[in-house]
Amino acid sequence: MRHFTVHHDGVTIPVSRGGLGRPLVLCPGLNSTQADLHELTGLLRRDYDVVTFDLRGHGLASAADRYSFDAFLSDLVAVLAGLDLPSAPVLVGYSLGADLAVHHTSEHPGDIAELVLIDGANPLPEPFITDTDLAVFRAMADDLATEAERSKGTAHQVLLTAQDIHDLNLEMDEVRSAILDQYRKIDHPIRAIMSASIAGDSTEGRAPRHNRLWRAGMEQLVRERPQISASWLDADHRLVFTHAPEIARIIRSNHGAARPIS
Repeated sequence: MRHFTVHHDGVTIPVSRGGLGRPLVLCPGLNSTQADLHELTGLLRRDYDVVTFDLRGHGLASAADRYSFDAFLSDLVAVLAGLDLPSAPVLVGYSLGADLAVHHTSEHPGDIAELVLIDGANPLPEPFITDTDLAVFRAMADDLATEAERSKGTAHQVLLTAQDIHDLNLEMDEVRSAILDQYRKIDHPIRAIMSASIAGDSTEGRAPRHNRLWRAGMEQLVRERPQISASWLDADHRLVFTHAPEIARIIRSNHGAARPIS
């Protein structure tokens, strides 16, 4: 294992690298850290030279004065620029990290060999967060910020406030409404690993609509872009923590074709 830091935009980003095989870069999502992804990382290191890192305000990365999509994208760009890899890596992104991976690859196609997107970068046919959902998402942001308080000072900490989290959720709806334009610039093999119940399995409240939108967006993408394959896991958005062995198996599958899982 090697550990080093990348400095850019006034932020210090911790990077870890270890394993054998072709290079793979794993980008975490909002409210997740490289420490949180330890099970998946350990499984992937059996077959890949895996690079992990923390986004600004997450884990052991320093705090920042801005937490926007473009700011997080700059973190990924800085990490990739600071690596000395023997060949273009597989770029794996979870949640927000998947969106960052798509945007980076669309602008820098020569930097990446293949994309794996875990429950993110979904071209939603309509916004997730409507006026009727605002109170629910504000409460979710409050809960996440409160939970993060218990991890302060550890490799699992998240320094974002509830308002930061809520603002980013709203911004992600806008990003995903236009992400098809980014996909149209990419010819690389892409594997998407999606949760069948991103909002949980309740038959009431927001869950049915959000689960339906999540599937509809990805199915539309697969129809339009033949180089994309999607696998669906019987899980919610925490699939990267609850289904790490299945996700590792799909990533290791040959020739960029993930087998559908029901």
